This record gives sequence, C-alpha cells and structure tokens, in this order.
Amino acid sequence: MAQLRTSDGSTFLSRSRDSLDRFTGSYPARFAIMVFAAMNLLFMLLFMTPWASATGEPTGPVDAFFQAVSVVCVTGLTVVDMSTHWSPFGNAVVLLGVQVGGIGVLTLASILGLTVARKLGLRQKLMAASDSNPSRVRKGVVKEGQAIRLGEVGGLLRTVALSVLVFEAALIVLLYPRILLEGKNPLQALYEATYWSFMAFTNSGFVPTPEGLDPYATDPWFLIVLVLGVFTGSLGFPVYFVLLRHLGRPRQWSLHVKLTISVSLLLFLLGGLSFLVLEWGNPDSWGTDGFGQQLLHAFFLSSMARSGGFALEDLGLLHNSSLLVTDMLMFVGGGSASTAGGIKVTTLAILFLAAIAEARGRKSMEAFGRRIPSDVLRLAVSVTLWSATIVAGVTIVLLEITGAPLSFVLFDVISAFATVGLSTGFTHPGLEDPAKIILAITMFVGRIGSVTLAAALAASQTTQLFTRPEERPIVG
Repeated sequence: MAQLRTSDGSTFLSRSRDSLDRFTGSYPARFAIMVFAAMNLLFMLLFMTPWASATGEPTGPVDAFFQAVSVVCVTGLTVVDMSTHWSPFGNAVVLLGVQVGGIGVLTLASILGLTVARKLGLRQKLMAASDSNPSRVRKGVVKEGQAIRLGEVGGLLRTVALSVLVFEAALIVLLYPRILLEGKNPLQALYEATYWSFMAFTNSGFVPTPEGLDPYATDPWFLIVLVLGVFTGSLGFPVYFVLLRHLGRPRQWSLHVKLTISVSLLLFLLGGLSFLVLEWGNPDSWGTDGFGQQLLHAFFLSSMARSGGFALEDLGLLHNSSLLVTDMLMFVGGGSASTAGGIKVTTLAILFLAAIAEARGRKSMEAFGRRIPSDVLRLAVSVTLWSATIVAGVTIVLLEITGAPLSFVLFDVISAFATVGLSTGFTHPGLEDPAKIILAITMFVGRIGSVTLAAALAASQTTQLFTRPEERPIVG
C-alpha cells in the first residue's frame, strides 16, 4: 500500500517521527511526564476491567485511578484491600506495575530496546540517562561525572536488569522456606514469596494476604530479609553500577555513591535509636515488649519509613514524637534513581554540607576529598523548597476537605509525596473521592520529582547575556 505523502514528498510517518524527535529533544521533561502519565492511565484502565476484580465487578474509576497511581508510583497506599479485592489477573497487573514503576518507565523502554535491537541510539541513551540523573532534563551543560556518562548507559541498563533479577530472586529464596513453615502449600508459598520480594525491592509495601505481617511480627529472619530488600532497593541503580565495577576498591567509588551509602546508614541508625527511645514504655506499640523485640521493631520502622511502606503496628497509636520522626525520614527518602522516593539522601547531605561550609567560613562544600560546585546546592535547595511547598499545600487542602487531625493528614501526605505507603489510617476506603484524587496526584508528582516537574512547567529557557549589579540582602 502506498504511503500518504505531503507536498514536500515526505511521508506522514517520517514527519511524525521527526516531530517526536524534536519534541523529546526540546522538552525532555514534558516527554517523560507524558509517558509516565500514559502508563498510569493504562494501569487504571486495566484495574477498571471486570477481570481485575475478585468479584467480577468493575472497580470504580476513582479507586482504580488511586490504586493505579499507587502501584506504578511504587507507593503502597491503598483504598481497597489489596489482598482480597483483586483477582489473579488483577494481582498480576499489580506485580507488573510495581516492576515498571520501580525500574522507571524510560529505563524499562531502553532495556527492551537494547534487548531487541542489541544496541542503543542516542535518543534511547538520553532517555535512560534522564532516569539516572534528573539534572539532564534541564537545558544547558550537565557534568557527566555527576552520574552516568552516555557511553556507559548500555552498561547501566544491563546493571539495572541484572540487579533486579538477582536481588528479587535472592529475596524469594530467603523468604520461601519461612512461608512454607506457616503451613502454606508450595505454590501458594512461592506466590507469596514472590509478592513480598517484589514489594520489598521496589519499596512498594503492598501485602499479599489479609493477615499481612502479623504471622511474622516477632520473626527476626523474615523482618530482616524485608529490611535488606528495602535497603538495597533504596540505594539506586547508579550505586549498583559503580559497586559492581569497583567492589573491592572503595577509593574509586564516586562521591555520589559514598554520600548515598553513608547517609543512608546514618539515617537508618539514627531513626532506629530515635524510635527505640521515643516508644519506650508505650503499651500501644512495642514499648513494653522484650528489649530484643523493641530493637527489631524500632529498626524495622526506621527502614520502612525511608520508603519501604511495610508496617507491623497501627501507626496511629504511636506517640506524636515518633510520627514526627517518621515524617522527617519519609520526606528524605532514599537514593537518587532508586525505587525509593523523597527528596533523596544526597539532597539532605548537600544541605548539611553547605551549612557546615558556611559555619567554617569556607567558600565551597567539600566531602570525601572532593569539592562540590555551587550549582548542586542551588538544585538541592530548589528540590527541598518545591517539595515542602507541595506537601504544605496539599495538607491544607485535605484538612479543609476531611477535617481530620493535622498529624494524621500531614503524615499521609508526606507518605504519598515520598511514595512510602505508610498510613495512620487517614487513607482508607471511605475517604472522600476528592481527597483520593488529590492524594493520587500527590503520589504522581512525588514520583516524577520536583526537578522534572519544574523543568516541564518552564515555558522556555533562555540564555541571559548580561549580568545585573550585585547587592546582598540581609539573611538571618
């Protein structure tokens, strides 16, 4: 069949491809958001089908939209019972959705292209690189040393695919025997082990059974395996890439890797110790259990608050001080280009390094024998302020809609924005539809990242060819 041609002799297909290339090149942030939004809508339609529901009845559009966004954004908040509401087809969609969301839509597309075509074009490399370093969505020079060089993107994609397969398979092997001990038949145990594995590594936090973690609430083996799965997933694929190349040579690790690992471990320890002290003696949580169980529960929550999403207790019964610490940990989140959310641990590290440099009277930030340029600080401040503004605005709106307590609303809003999935009970099936929609949009915005969103909203970026007179306002 002859292809339709325009007046200049080109086909509509070629002109459409050229238009797409120009759009992705000129507005990479908008293209990334469009692709991710389309993926969320696709999963919403799948969840609305009668085949996805255990009862055979279609799921309402609002609930389907909320759960689709929660799944693809690897959040873990629910307005339906995830263990009983979905059919086998629906559960398969859930498992597929968290994998797509955890790996990254653009990264996954590039992996598939690499698998099929055996090579990557420049556009595929740029798309994958934008998933590994949000700074690339901004026009202008981006220092390649900050993350992954374009020539290394193929290796990064192989690392992503390999790490997902290896880590999730290892988690399945570790969890499977323990689930068998609960009396589950081998096939059911394999399904549950796979479900727990996927949810731990992708930091999603959904549970496969109505009883959830209750059978394993005092089991160190099961809980520690989940913690390890969540922690490895929250480090980020660029970290795996560097570690695989220089596993026994820490001196050759990049500054990003060193900051991510050190700050993640520090937050895990400080969070666990804080929960241990603050919940001491609280009969509604673990405060009156044996010391070993208190340690286990405190550090389990410290790990889950960074984006894991699994909960052993009713978080609404924790002391308000513990809820505030959890808010802080959730807001920070995990590593860049990881399955975790939040403003990222490197953002927090940059802000503290800037404060230390200012206190010492130094002109630049330094860490691990490296100097950090000032433009990185500007980006860190921008991410933090945009994120705090979004959280505050959404919290105010939801307080007006629901009339719920501030501590509960703020907790769930941060959990949604940081794609954590923990809840005080504010997010539930009876929540008003407008509140569900707002929380779903919050999850979406939190997952795509404030840097990508800001770049997408910018109508244009122009080069300033002049410098205005300098004047210092009073600060502090």
